Amino acid sequence: MPNRLVLEICVESVDHAVAAERGGAHRIELCSDLTSGGITPSAGLMQTARRHVCFPIHVLIRPRAGDFCYSDHELEIMREDIQAAKEFGMDGVVLGILHEDTRVDIEHTKALVELAYPLPVTFHRAFDASGDLETSLEEVIQTGASRILTSGGEVGAMGGLSTLARLVQAARGRILLMPGGGIDSGNIVRIIRTTGAPEFHTSVGASRSSATGDNGTDRGAGRASHPQSSVVFAEQVAKLASLLLGASDIATSDDERVR
Repeated sequence: MPNRLVLEICVESVDHAVAAERGGAHRIELCSDLTSGGITPSAGLMQTARRHVCFPIHVLIRPRAGDFCYSDHELEIMREDIQAAKEFGMDGVVLGILHEDTRVDIEHTKALVELAYPLPVTFHRAFDASGDLETSLEEVIQTGASRILTSGGEVGAMGGLSTLARLVQAARGRILLMPGGGIDSGNIVRIIRTTGAPEFHTSVGASRSSATGDNGTDRGAGRASHPQSSVVFAEQVAKLASLLLGASDIATSDDERVR
């Protein structure tokens, strides 16, 4: 386990972006329409968020809700949105493309990874909708993506703990595995200890899982609940950040004892 654990918060508003930074998150994933699992945020949202927060912003590149098999025109939209993200000062992009048979679309994903450079690319929870996660891991690695956001193929990370731990080990040194899906202050410590992952993704209760989760048409956020106030949101982020810091301190102490 690394000594510094990273907390990524999924947000769809500038208020929550500011609250996430205030609460001690390390970066955000910026998107719109969490009720559909998230789509690409507007140019205005990207630019305004960039003006109001200093920490890294990774932006979702997803032209529509639904599956992850895109037409030529939709791929063109994704290319334009990546160019816009670079122009607006985003720090990374989040995307995922599958073939109709649910295999990772290596060719088109690799092309978008190359277009996004030097921004890092996260392959999002389309990964969980793919047929075989071990095979998909190798395919995503071939695209040049920097990390994979995954629940281990389940609706939430708690249901995929054993798979996540196995994938983290298989990916080590080649690509980063970031657990996500239903992570909160009540389960994050167990997820940290079980998976050994270095980064964690959550919407901090700004959304709740739908019945279909991410293995169907929803990318990851689930059905939105009533919007939280930015004050409550910041408090929940701060609690998660504190738990991660505690876990990092334990890992550091363990390393020092080994030495």
